Amino acid sequence: MKKIAIFKVATLGAAMGAIALPAAAQAQSTMEPDVTIGATVGLHDLGIDLGDLDADNGQFNDFNIDDSGEIYGGFAAVDFPLGTNLFAGVEGNASFGSGPIDAEYGASARLGFRTDSGAKIYARGGYQWVDLDVGNLTGISEDFLDANNIDVDDVAGDYLVGVGVEVPVSSVVLRANVDTIAFDTLRGTVGVGFKF
Repeated sequence: MKKIAIFKVATLGAAMGAIALPAAAQAQSTMEPDVTIGATVGLHDLGIDLGDLDADNGQFNDFNIDDSGEIYGGFAAVDFPLGTNLFAGVEGNASFGSGPIDAEYGASARLGFRTDSGAKIYARGGYQWVDLDVGNLTGISEDFLDANNIDVDDVAGDYLVGVGVEVPVSSVVLRANVDTIAFDTLRGTVGVGFKF
């Protein structure tokens, strides 16, 4: 009789363990960092306005600045759960560009909300550097600037703020971000990422 009772208790314990194990594994996996690596493409409008210059004498009337360029690059993000739906993380990005932008790169912190379907909505803030192509930006040859000892700082950096969304689709993540650098520029990107 005692053997049957011990067998029933052991069987019941094993069954409860088998039921609880997947739930415990699920809870543990949702508390682990979420790593995403991917590629992006976008448009960065540098927001240069010749109206900011003193053009009363008309000397800038024919001066044309091409201040928008496409950017192509990648990102890596790590998010840490802060409970059931909130998360905080960090992200790094690097891109090369066209037109007035040679390259840009930066890092930011992210704070957001994860929906039950796994989509993420977040705000981010950090620092972004932009390596400018002065020749494309102003129409003045960089050889001319160098030959005349005109030193132009072609790397600019400032704080970045923005918002974004990431949506899981099958085994990938689709994302979109809208950012500004010091509220002077407007930068929109879309991309695809893979979770690790």
